[in-house]
Parts: sequence; structure tokens; C-alpha cells
Amino acid sequence: RDLASSLQRARMTAIVRNRSTALRLTGVGADSQLELFVDGNGNGVLTRDIRDGIDTAIAPVQRVAERFPGVGFGALPGLPAVDQGGTPPGDDPVRFGAGSLAVFTPSGTASSGSLHLRGRGGAQFAIRLFGETGKTRVLRFQPGPGQWVPISGR
Repeated sequence: RDLASSLQRARMTAIVRNRSTALRLTGVGADSQLELFVDGNGNGVLTRDIRDGIDTAIAPVQRVAERFPGVGFGALPGLPAVDQGGTPPGDDPVRFGAGSLAVFTPSGTASSGSLHLRGRGGAQFAIRLFGETGKTRVLRFQPGPGQWVPISGR
């Protein structure tokens, strides 16, 4: 839920600043981290603009494992897709478009995507970001029945 809240804070930052912002989610397992960037040239937050220093970080890097030991981006082997007929996460636990940027616009929309998290004791979660509304939904995988169960929505 904390990571879903981080996505919502990024959305509110875009609305308040009236500039696109993006939460970059990188790494796997203990190396998982989040970084918040703001658009520096009016064309949205882009990976190349981050690399070139045009879109800049506006908050320190957050390392997931420092706040939640034993938690990180990842997916259990053979994990099914959240949506029937969808693509399973495989080795790519962070999917927002073609990359790892969850981008939010000043109007509150976002790039659609999913973030898969592995927790202590084999717990598996997914955070879905819905582009048109910018809202999130957190689901937990129930291995017994082999299904995803919603635990919250914002």
C-alpha cells in the first residue's frame, strides 16, 4: 500500500506543479528503488531527458528494502497474469509502457502499467495503475486457488 501511495503522491505532484512527473521504478529484489522526476522542457518525462539532465530528480532515491526489509520488485516463477488473457510478469516485474517510468500528467492521467512485488514468506503482490484515471489497485496472489485478490483501490 505504501508503494501505491507513492504513485498517488507522484500524481498529485504533477497536478499541483502543473508539470508532468514520473516515478522511476528500477532494480529487482533488494536493489529495488524509486525516484521522482519532473519534466524540465514541457515534453513529458522521458528516459533520455533524465539521462541528459533535462528532467531532474525532485526527491531523494527511496530504497524499498531500507523501509521494508525482505520486500522488493519481483515475481514468483510461473506467476499468472493479473488479468485473464493478459501477459504474465515473467522476469520483468515493472511494466509501464515500454519502460520503468510511471508518468503522470497535470490533468491527473498516467501511463498504465503494473508493478509486481515479492514480500517476506513468499507473499506476492501487484499494483495496477490505470492510465485514464491515474488510480491504483493493489492485489495479492493467493497460491492455493491460483488467483489474484484485490486488497485495496484508490
